[in-house]
Amino acid sequence: MRAAASALQAGGVVACPTEAVWGLSCDPENDEAVARVLQLKGRPVEKGLILVAASVSQLGFLISELPADQRQLLDDSWPGPNTWLVPHRNRVQPWIHGAFDTVAVRVSSHPVVRSLCRAFGGPLVSTSANPAGAQPARCGFQVLRYFGGELDGLLPGAVGAAGRPSQIRDLKTGRVIRA
Repeated sequence: MRAAASALQAGGVVACPTEAVWGLSCDPENDEAVARVLQLKGRPVEKGLILVAASVSQLGFLISELPADQRQLLDDSWPGPNTWLVPHRNRVQPWIHGAFDTVAVRVSSHPVVRSLCRAFGGPLVSTSANPAGAQPARCGFQVLRYFGGELDGLLPGAVGAAGRPSQIRDLKTGRVIRA
């Protein structure tokens, strides 16, 4: 875990299991690391990325000013495979929120993701470990098949019991963006 956190702090990209699929993670403040993730996936920056955290407090800079009813929705759904679009108020880099005035955030229930965020000291980029258009990796060997030696780390573990990537909902409207 320390080696993976050090790789992230040095601008690296690591893969780890999440609730449903393997994910790629990097430091959301490091533009070169994020560019590398986007290049590996073949994903345009305009689509934005998810921030995953070990705890609600790691996302406090984004959610502390939300109305009580919206905070309650978040608290009731976390930790778990529930991603919410919340206003970013220019508190995250443009390469994270993409072309949107919201940013996708989640407090993970997966022990490996939580440990990695704690070891890193804050939220991380989390995006499925697959090139755009390919099936998300559900096993470590699939991650290696997709990305081979292009990663700076691959944490051990297995994906959780969720059958598919996290649901994404808009916090303001409640609308489901991805089921």
